[in-house]
Formats: sequence, C-alpha cells, structure tokens
Amino acid sequence: MSEHICRFCSAPLNHSFVDLGVSPLSNAYRDAEQLEMMEPFYPLHLYVCEKCLLVQLPVYQTPDMIFSDYAYFSSYSKSWLDHARKYVEMMIRRFGFDTRSQVIEVASNDGYLLQSFQQHDIPVLGVEPALNVAKVAVEAGIPTLTRFFGVAAAEDMKRDGFAADLLLGNNVLAHVPDLNDFVKGLKILLKPGGIITMEFPHLLNMMEQSQFDTIYHEHFSYFSLLVVRKIFAFHGLELFDAEQLTTHGGSLRIYAAHAEKKRAVTEGLLRIEEREKRSGLEEVESYTRFSRQVQKVKRDLLDFLIQAKRRGKTIVGYGAPAKGNTLLNHCGVRNDFLDYTVDLSPHKQGRYLPGTRIPIYHPNCIAQTRPNYLLILPWNLQDEIIEEMSGIRQWGGKFVLPIPDLRVVA
Repeated sequence: MSEHICRFCSAPLNHSFVDLGVSPLSNAYRDAEQLEMMEPFYPLHLYVCEKCLLVQLPVYQTPDMIFSDYAYFSSYSKSWLDHARKYVEMMIRRFGFDTRSQVIEVASNDGYLLQSFQQHDIPVLGVEPALNVAKVAVEAGIPTLTRFFGVAAAEDMKRDGFAADLLLGNNVLAHVPDLNDFVKGLKILLKPGGIITMEFPHLLNMMEQSQFDTIYHEHFSYFSLLVVRKIFAFHGLELFDAEQLTTHGGSLRIYAAHAEKKRAVTEGLLRIEEREKRSGLEEVESYTRFSRQVQKVKRDLLDFLIQAKRRGKTIVGYGAPAKGNTLLNHCGVRNDFLDYTVDLSPHKQGRYLPGTRIPIYHPNCIAQTRPNYLLILPWNLQDEIIEEMSGIRQWGGKFVLPIPDLRVVA
C-alpha cells in the first residue's frame, strides 16, 4: 500500500493511475562535460485519489531543483505566441481591461504573453521562479518578480501595493506541489471584482488520446474540470466559465472569481463537466485502464523503429520538449534508433537529452543529413513543424507522429 497522501484532501493514495518506471527530470538537459557523470533518475508513478479523484505525482524532487534554472522559453514557438496574442485580444474585448487595470501573470516565463498586454498600455507584472528565464523577461522590459508563487508571495505583493484585475497562469497549475497554498495565494492577490484564468492540459484528453508523455516530474497534478472546480471552491473561488482549447494536445481554460461575486455559470462549463461525467471521471475504476493504452503506444513505436532500422533507414527527432524526454526514456529509445534531434531554441542546441543522451542540433542539420524519417516529439505542434520542415519531402523523407496512434505522414 502506498504511503503517499493526496496533495489536496490528504487522503492516502492507494490507486495507481500509471507507472512509467524511473526517469530523469525532463528539462535537465546535459552538457558535454556531464556525459561521463551519473544522472539521477526518479520514479514516475501517478496515483489517483479515491476521495477527490485528483490524479497526481508524489513530489520526488523539490521545485527549487526543477525550476531554478529552466530550459523552456515560450517565445520559441510561433503557434504559442499566436495563442497568447489571441487570448489578450479576447480578454480585453470581453472584460474591458484598460490602462487602469493591473494584469499579473504567475509563471510568466520570458514575458511572451505580458508583452501583448503591454502593447495596449495595460500595466503588467510577471512572477517567474526561474532566474535565467525571468532575466530574459526583464531585459525585454517586462517587470518580473523572481520567486515561487503562493500565500507568502501574494501577501508580500499585496503589501507592496499590487492586486490583480486579471490574474492568469498558463500551464502552471500542474507544476505546483503545494496546491492548496497556491490557490489560496490566488484568492489573496485577486481584487474583489477581479478575474482569474488558468490554462492546463485536460486530463480527459490525456486519457482518451493516450498522451502519457505529458507526464513528467515538473507536472505534479493532472486535472479534470470536475476536480479543479472542487479545489477552487474549497478556497472561496468559483469557476464561472470554461472552454476547451487545442493547445498541448487538448487543454482547458478556466475562468474564476471570488465566490461571493455570484457570477452566472456558463453553458460551456456545464457541457464540459457533463462530458467528463459521461466518460466516467466520477468513478475511480475509469482511471485504471490508462496503463494498457500506454503499453500499446510504447510497443507500436518500438515496432516501427525496429523495422525501420532493419531496413537501413535513418531516423532523427524534431524538438527537445519535456514530453519527448518522457516518451524516449519510457520506451528505451536512444541513439541506436535516433541519430540526433533538433530544436529551434539556442538554449538547447549543443546539449543532450536527459537520460537518453541524444544530441540536440540546429534544424539546419536535417537538410545536411537527409534522414528518411523525422520523429516529431512535440506532436502538439505537428502542423507548425510539418509546414516548417516540408523540405524533407524533396528526398522522400516522411514524418512520424507517435501519439495517440503511430502515424507516418508523407
């Protein structure tokens, strides 16, 4: 029986969701001088709480270790920048934010989103724990506090005169080990009439599409709308709207306000909750089938790679995302299958993937080596990548998409 307890309701965690064995931290990229050194691996075993149904990973490594020096910079994805700009324009239209408003983003990364609010002369403030990433935002003119967000940070910011008309966080909720402290902090920092929006990968999509590679040590929790609504309500915040997004293989954007404001709940939110109920997310038994789906994805990918190599084909990767590192490490794919991978981020080029030690090069390398297959690791950006790398078709190169079902695209 597990000795772990639920990070929301403190119930014992006795039900396995999926066990991916052991894996390194997915953003702990290796430098050449580290290749002869030991690399730590940690359990990657998810549980589902029988009481509140939160899917979660026990804390095997501290947030300081994971996020103090971070290799992910949002500005290197064109589609993600477009997503951020559209969000800003929509929020200004819908809620009327203007030069008198204060927008605060938690886990603001390199300022990729706040810059769009700033272009409308709306005051912004970022909160980003990774010093190297926050430095890039500050150099771009985005005021940024370098610290982890929670009750202590919210109280300090409030004492310094900050309070949010819009308090937002994209892909941060899953990264929070102390969930109650984080949501409590949101409540403190939000103005009486303020709005919270949060975006995070949708657990139901992960389960339906076999997206096990979105599981890694930086993601402590995996949310359904039913569960996140319960968590926010416990801390005096009411969800009044939700929408499904295509980002990250299927995400949710939730809208919340102080519960005492009594905002009308939208049909969109109720529809998503009803879909989750029909899919069985209110019964713990529904969560136990995920492991079988993961096993199928692994076997299909390995079958393809083995057959391709037996035919003398060359295979390289595109991208060095955290999700790709989970996929490759769980499937045991190293440079006996992938010669190398490429990434647009100069912060990753010249380094090596954690665990697998596959080298990361500039995308120009693909035209020089002309591989037969390009395995797209950030499959959530497949349209953008296939368009960008369409030149591989000149020598008969093909794209490989591993999830949800392995596909080869000419």
